[in-house]
Amino acid sequence: MLVSINTFFKAKAPDRFLTIQKSGQKAADIVQDLLTMAREGVAVAEIVNLNDIIFEYLNSPEYHKLKKFYPAVRLEKDFETELSNLCGSPVHLSKTIMNLVSNAAEAMPDGGTICMSTTNRRLDKPVSGYSHVEKGEYVVFPISDTGEGILPEDKERIFEPFYTKKKMGRSGTGLGMTVVWGTVTDHKGYIDVWSQKGKGTVFTLYFPVTREKTTGLRPLTSIETYMGKGETVLVVDDVQEQREIVSGMLEKLNYTVTSVSSGEKAVEYLKESSVDLLILDMIMDPGIDGLETYRKILEFNPGQKAIVASGFSETDRVKEVQEIGAGRYIKNRIH
Repeated sequence: MLVSINTFFKAKAPDRFLTIQKSGQKAADIVQDLLTMAREGVAVAEIVNLNDIIFEYLNSPEYHKLKKFYPAVRLEKDFETELSNLCGSPVHLSKTIMNLVSNAAEAMPDGGTICMSTTNRRLDKPVSGYSHVEKGEYVVFPISDTGEGILPEDKERIFEPFYTKKKMGRSGTGLGMTVVWGTVTDHKGYIDVWSQKGKGTVFTLYFPVTREKTTGLRPLTSIETYMGKGETVLVVDDVQEQREIVSGMLEKLNYTVTSVSSGEKAVEYLKESSVDLLILDMIMDPGIDGLETYRKILEFNPGQKAIVASGFSETDRVKEVQEIGAGRYIKNRIH
């Protein structure tokens, strides 16, 4: 996931920022996998089309890298042109597609064929299988391989966390199929599994249809929209790298930035100086947290504007700091 230092610094400035963005996004997606496994992930409900998610993955660096590892594996596709939309999380759906394709390729080390398709299907009665699929309208995504197949005793455990036949450290983490199960369940869908030793495996995913339309791609916003006019900002975070990244970004946007490493230092700084905006981390160790920091600042500066930035999920303490005057909560995906 990490790029070499030499490669990074040889790149032009825009490419460096793109590298930071992609690395941060990748790290955040891994964290989301763990949260999904723990059943604590926050589902982002968007109107999406599964064909778009699949096409995006098939054009991604991850898929091109997979093809280089398994050059003898062929991919056959058959997608419904008028596929219905579903309500879901693009990040989790993309990760699900990636895990299923990766598993299929790894099941065929000497080569074979992966077949994937999408279709609209209306079930007038429940269907029994690995899952009990209720009647209704679904977007159906089957993906099959001509690989080794799954033994019956393994089939019942393939969605368990860390249950894997792969060599840890060389391929996978043991979480991939757990993430698939969690994602399908979170989307109120179903998953069916057919496999026979020596004849391959078929995973069939069912996602409930929505009649809402996608809004399409959001227009790009010009960077000038975000440019400041020299406004002062105080960044409060106990992690040095966080302070440096945030400060660097804001300075590029023409803000005047000061950063401190604790809530106590923020309080002392603001007793002597003023800032237009406070960017406040919620969890800082050691010392007082973001809520207590903001409370102390409001005692002598009741009008201080602040936003909360944290890599952790929104908590009651975040809501409390907003109730006493802070503005938006930003999920910090750099953590």
